[in-house]
Amino acid sequence: MEEHKPHIDNLYFKAFRAVDNRDACMKFIEGHTHVLEIFGITQITSAKIDWVLNPDVFVILVTAEEGGRALAGGRIHQANRKNPLPIEDAVGYMDERIYQMVEERTDAGTGELCGLWNSWDIAGLGIGSMHLSTACVAYADLINLSTLFGLCAPATYRNSIRGGFRVINEIGINGKFYYPKEDLTATSILVDDIKGLPLTHEPERSIAMNMRANSITQQQIQSKTGETITLHFDLTV
Repeated sequence: MEEHKPHIDNLYFKAFRAVDNRDACMKFIEGHTHVLEIFGITQITSAKIDWVLNPDVFVILVTAEEGGRALAGGRIHQANRKNPLPIEDAVGYMDERIYQMVEERTDAGTGELCGLWNSWDIAGLGIGSMHLSTACVAYADLINLSTLFGLCAPATYRNSIRGGFRVINEIGINGKFYYPKEDLTATSILVDDIKGLPLTHEPERSIAMNMRANSITQQQIQSKTGETITLHFDLTV
C-alpha cells in the first residue's frame, strides 16, 4: 500500500552557522544522506560531513515545526583558503582552473551553495528547492559574500538559472562535468553579483531583496496540491 505524505501547513527555514548547532547539523546529514541513497549516489563531495567543524559553513534547515525533523536543507561554504570548496574537490582534478576562479574572488568574499536537498515528504509540492535556493542566495549577502559558486544536477538547472546563476562556460565542457559518476552530469554555475542579482528572475529577485531587508519574514504560497502553506524564514545572522 502506498505510503501517504504528511499534511504540511507550515515550513520553517532557519539559518545558522554549522558549528553553533551540532544537533541541527546531524538532522541535515541524516536527511541529505537518505535522499542521496535513494538515487544511488554515495560519492559526492558535498555529502562529506567534516563541514560540521568548519566555522565558515552556514546551513539553512527546513522543518515542518520549529526544531523538528529536517525535510530539506542547503549549505553555504565560505572560501577561507584553509578548506577547499566542495566544487574544488569535485571538479578540480578535471579542470584546475576552478582553483584560480575561487582564489581570485576570495578576498572580496566568495563561497558555494551546495548540499541542496528535498525530502520525499515535500517533493512534488512545488515549494521546496526554489524557495530554499532563493533564501540561500539572500543569506549569502547577509554574510558578506559578493559571489557564489554552485554545481547543479540537471533536475535543478532551471531553478538555478531562475535564481540568478550563470553557467561557468570557462571550465569543463562549456561548464559541464561528468560528476558524481560517469553516467551523470553536473553544471558549474556562479552568481557574479550577489548584491545586485542582475540575472535573477522575478519574483525570486524581489523575494530575495525582501529577505535581506527583513531577516525574519513569512510568505503564504499555494502548493501544487492546492493547499495553502505558510513559509517562515529566519535568516538572522
